Amino acid sequence: MSDVIRVMIVDDHEMVRAGLAAMLKTAPDMELVGEASDGDYAVTLCARECPDVVLMDLVMPSVDGVTAPRRVKQQCPDTQVIALTSFSEDERIQAALAAGVIGYLLKNVPAQHLLEAIRNAHAGRSTLAPEAAQALIQASVRPQQPGFDLTERELEVLALMVEGLTNNQIAQRLEISVSTAKFHVSTILSKLNAASRTEAVSVALKNGLVGEA
Repeated sequence: MSDVIRVMIVDDHEMVRAGLAAMLKTAPDMELVGEASDGDYAVTLCARECPDVVLMDLVMPSVDGVTAPRRVKQQCPDTQVIALTSFSEDERIQAALAAGVIGYLLKNVPAQHLLEAIRNAHAGRSTLAPEAAQALIQASVRPQQPGFDLTERELEVLALMVEGLTNNQIAQRLEISVSTAKFHVSTILSKLNAASRTEAVSVALKNGLVGEA
């Protein structure tokens, strides 16, 4: 394990990135190796740099911060992702944790706590905000509805699947690439434990995940 922790920052707000970059400079055991303002570029940059730890917002243009961690982990399994966000809703927390983040912290966390969370993540230890820990406890004592961890974008894609649109048509409607549309469809099938698009649509309608077309 390297003595220096290589960190990447992913946030669509320049001031947030600047503040985090300044914080990292105060830590002699950390090095900033890249910044990204959207999830799509974050995945590309991670594939090139394979940082030790990524600090990632959950609400961003292009690929959101719930889908992006899953794609980062696919390309760089050893990279640890910490969700750093302003949102504390149970569903968002559970979706992020299901996507493979090792930490979930709110943006008002003190700098020293965040630095310690980065060190913990590098060592394979989780750090959760109290809200995230509570969401985990609640999730453990109630059955989870199929599709609870679908992101907003995936729900949009699922709604278009219910309408019967093809991957090409979904890509055109959402103004995304066909490969991104295919990735969303594949992720949806996985999350719903569906073997086909038809089964995914059936599960979606049965559980009220989207309205009928």
